[in-house]
Amino acid sequence: MPFAYQNSFTHSFVPEVWDKDLLTQFDPLLVWASPVVSNNKYEGQIRARGDVVHVNSLLRPTVGDYRLPDGMTAQRPETVDQRLPITEAKYLQVLIENAERIQLASGRGLSSPINQQMIRALARETDTFMGGVIVKSATALPTIKAPAATAPQALYSAVLDMMLALDGNDVPAGRYVVVSPRVKRYLIEHPAVANASAYGESGVTAHGVVAKLAGFTILTTTAMPSGVDIVAGHKDFATYASQFTGFREGQSEKYRADYIDTLHLYGGKIVRYPELDTKKADSTFDESKPTKGIVKAAVEWVTAA
Repeated sequence: MPFAYQNSFTHSFVPEVWDKDLLTQFDPLLVWASPVVSNNKYEGQIRARGDVVHVNSLLRPTVGDYRLPDGMTAQRPETVDQRLPITEAKYLQVLIENAERIQLASGRGLSSPINQQMIRALARETDTFMGGVIVKSATALPTIKAPAATAPQALYSAVLDMMLALDGNDVPAGRYVVVSPRVKRYLIEHPAVANASAYGESGVTAHGVVAKLAGFTILTTTAMPSGVDIVAGHKDFATYASQFTGFREGQSEKYRADYIDTLHLYGGKIVRYPELDTKKADSTFDESKPTKGIVKAAVEWVTAA
């Protein structure tokens, strides 16, 4: 419905256009909550903070020996319920003089500098949250000592050690390594990373990807939780549920302007598996123990005496 001061025949603000534009600009800014690091298999229907998404894990059935005359014994499928609570609710509200004019003016809309900053702030909040979820439950590996003279080799060897740790737990292919900016600065000096095109796949910029190498996608972020510098794992071990509630418009009570806003609802969780995690008597997993599908390490930067 147009406002009193607007022309009813030209009132053309279309929320769906802004929804698509927001997601197009928001998603590539994510690292921890990106599809490279976290899956979104269990988003379900999210309407408000406090909603819960249920994740059911199927216990692996037992394989038996087939012998006559015993035949086969059927097993009932058994599941373990995991709850993914939607704990976060963040909003983005934009004041504009005229919604339809902003949208029609060369299609700028959310591309204006102020709106770009707001989208970056939303993405930063989301990534900081999801990084905390992942790092808190990751398995800690020994601290990496990185002398200035041999830092590239020390960091590259640490990545290979993480690969070995994940191999030991049968973590599937399609793994990632997230590194701090300082680690990236030295890691890309190593020939295997600097010449990634010769060893794996050359890097791109979406989601902070630096390179693809040795079965890992290497990413970097400034939203690295404190006390850790490198995290490696697989997206199947962390899930991120997110939903923007859609843009709405209205007339500001405080200013002679329209407002356009949206609400971002999301939550994150470490996904547990029967083969790797401890099942409790109440058919839930012991979430006090670290996951074996994600590992982390801090770096000690050794300076010359």
